[in-house]
Amino acid sequence: MRLFGLIGYPLEHSFSPQYFANKFEQEGITDCAYRAFPIKALDEITTLLTRYPNLEGLNVTKPYKQMVLNYLNTVDGEAYSIGAVNTIRIRFQETEGGFYLKGFNTDIYGFYHSLNPLLTSDHKQALILGSGGASKAVQYVLASMGIGYRLVSRKPGEQRINYEELTPDIIANSKLIINSTPIGTHPRADEAPPLAYGAIGSEHLLYDLVYNPSETLFMQKGRAKGATVKNGREMLELQAERSWVLWNEESG
Repeated sequence: MRLFGLIGYPLEHSFSPQYFANKFEQEGITDCAYRAFPIKALDEITTLLTRYPNLEGLNVTKPYKQMVLNYLNTVDGEAYSIGAVNTIRIRFQETEGGFYLKGFNTDIYGFYHSLNPLLTSDHKQALILGSGGASKAVQYVLASMGIGYRLVSRKPGEQRINYEELTPDIIANSKLIINSTPIGTHPRADEAPPLAYGAIGSEHLLYDLVYNPSETLFMQKGRAKGATVKNGREMLELQAERSWVLWNEESG
């Protein structure tokens, strides 16, 4: 039995296990299984590989997308450039260590193909809410598409502004707003990023990486002002399918 899985902590409400269970059932794939592996420390990955020698691939979620790079033999160019990995291809090798691990970032693929059909000529400047691992994939995609952006974070830092500095004029002139934070995720669905939502109009596109609930308060507030809104479920589905392709490719 070929085995795949997800590492992170905690994993109670994770998307991937049910997605792959449904995929295997719908496509009649009977020789594969997908499991959640909640690990409290990333060094447990070594034990995991030893315990499950049939493990061929892993997805990686918070809080390990950046730290996991230290445990890999090699990293794909895109993942290396943003410093975050969410997919690992595992190959057995009869050398020291026994396993060869290559990291990828399929969030880039998923976000690009989910966002691109929604873009218009109005979307030349963006705000990215959050500066964590998920934000890095968003930044990479926007830069590759020639869309300028500002990072907005509660934490001070270079090349970012905080929410107190986010004026209505900045919001009005940033027609693309992407929430890469967990704000608004179930069970705290009554929360939304602290924005001047009155400055949002019909030319705005609000994209929320959160997918549970399917319409976050951030999206509701945008829709009420006539904005186009989208959640992160399609992005997750696309990145999961891309992971599946990478796991089944020959090593390289």
